[in-house]
Formats: sequence, structure tokens, C-alpha cells
Amino acid sequence: MSQITSETLIVGVDIAKHNHVPRAQDFRGLELGKTCYFENTKAGFHSFLDWITQLVKGCKLNQVIVGMEPTGH
Repeated sequence: MSQITSETLIVGVDIAKHNHVPRAQDFRGLELGKTCYFENTKAGFHSFLDWITQLVKGCKLNQVIVGMEPTGH
């Protein structure tokens, strides 16, 4: 069974020390929504979750996969 389907929101997050940058796409690789920035705080994480929730509802998806990668040299 495939983990990524036509109903999956895929979110990649470029994590840093203070601010993180997520991007969202569908199973075909098409970007969804606008770029979001969130701080490395509890409030920032909640804004990230709100962003994901809006995308899931707006695009009528039912599954989310999030991957995170640190920035740096």
C-alpha cells in the first residue's frame, strides 16, 4: 500500500535555529498554498499546524506527511 496518495499533503520543512520555512505539495509535486514562515516557539508551531489545517481543508485532503531537514553548510 502506498503511503502517498492523491489525498496526501506533503510538507517539507527547512529547519533552522530560530525560523523555519515549510513548503507544501500534492502527490504530483505541485506546490500548494503560499510559503509559510514560523518561529521556533510554541506559538510558531501552532501557526504551522494552523497553516497545514487550512491546506488540508482547502484542498480536500485527508492525510499529511511532514519531513524536516536542517539548513547549514
